[in-house]
Amino acid sequence: MDYITIKEAADKWGLSVRRVQTMCSEAMIEGAIRFSDVWAIPENAKRPIDHRVKNGRYIKTKEDYATPILKWAGGKTQLLSELIPRIPNSYNKYIEPFLGGGALFFKLCPAKSVIADSNPELINMYLTVAQQSGCVIDYLHNYKNDESVFYEVRAKDWMQCSNIEAAARMIYLNRTCFNGLYRLNRKGQFNTPYGRYKNPIICNEAKINAAADVLRKAEIVCGDYLDVLGKYASEGDFIFLDPPYIPVSEYSDFKRYTKEQFYESDHRNLAKEVDRLVDLGCKVMLTNSNHPLVYELYGKYKIDVVQTKRNINRNGEKRYGEDVIVTTY
Repeated sequence: MDYITIKEAADKWGLSVRRVQTMCSEAMIEGAIRFSDVWAIPENAKRPIDHRVKNGRYIKTKEDYATPILKWAGGKTQLLSELIPRIPNSYNKYIEPFLGGGALFFKLCPAKSVIADSNPELINMYLTVAQQSGCVIDYLHNYKNDESVFYEVRAKDWMQCSNIEAAARMIYLNRTCFNGLYRLNRKGQFNTPYGRYKNPIICNEAKINAAADVLRKAEIVCGDYLDVLGKYASEGDFIFLDPPYIPVSEYSDFKRYTKEQFYESDHRNLAKEVDRLVDLGCKVMLTNSNHPLVYELYGKYKIDVVQTKRNINRNGEKRYGEDVIVTTY
C-alpha cells in the first residue's frame, strides 16, 4: 500500500495540516499509521468528515446544510422561510447567476448546480474555498481584529494577491468591516470602513469547511447572468434570480456589488430572459423590491409580497420594507 504525508493529504483534501494531524491522532482517518512523530496516510484514504463544532468538541451527526460564508448586503437568509416553501417539488439542476452570499444555495445543497456572479473577487473566493479550504483557514489565522491591520489589508489589490490570500482577504474584510457591507467604488476598490467590533469571528473553520463540501459539488462560474443562463439553462432546471433590487429609497440600491451599474433597462432585459427561460421549460423564482416596475414586467406570473428587514439602512425606522417573490410555475 502506498502512503502520503500529512502535508500531501492536507493539500489533497483542502484541509489544514494542523487539522489533518489532529484527525490522525483521534483515529478519524482510516488506515493512518504513526512512525515515531510522523504520520503516514494511505494514498487511497477517503477525505474524513469533520464533525467538529465551534467549542472544539465533536458531534455524532453533521448538519445536513451549510450556511453562507459572507454577510452580504441583500442576502436572502432572512427570506428563506418564504423561499423554501415555494421551491419546485422536482427539477433537474439548480442555477443561481446572481449568487452573492448564496443563502438559498447553501440551504438547498443541490446535487447538481451552476452558481455564478459577475464579481470576480467573489467567485475567486468560492473557487478557492472549494479547492483549498484548509489553506484559506490557515491564512485567516494570520489576521487580527485591528484597525491598522484592517486598512493595510484593505489597501491591497486583490488581483495582485495569490488566490488563497485574496480569498482570505475577502472573508477577513467582510467579518471586520462596518456592518459586513461589501461595497466597491467606481474604480472597483473595496471602500467600506473598519467596523470596530470587539470580538468578531474572523475564522469560523466549521462554517468554511461545511461550505466547501457544498461548493465542491457545484460548477462555479464568473460571468454575466445572460451569458450564464444562455449557456447552462435547459428544460426542467430551477433558476433562482436575485438581481440588484429596483431602488425604492435613497439607500436601498446596492447595484451589483461591482463597479458596474444595473439600470431599468437591465431589469427589462432580465424580464425578457425570464420569458425565454419559461418558454424553454425552466422553473423560475425571482426576488425584487415591491416596486410598480416589477408588476409591469412580471404581471403574467404569480407575485407574492413579503415583509422584510433591511439591516443596511442608516435610519433604523426605515429598515423595514416589502420584497416580492415572483414564481413562474
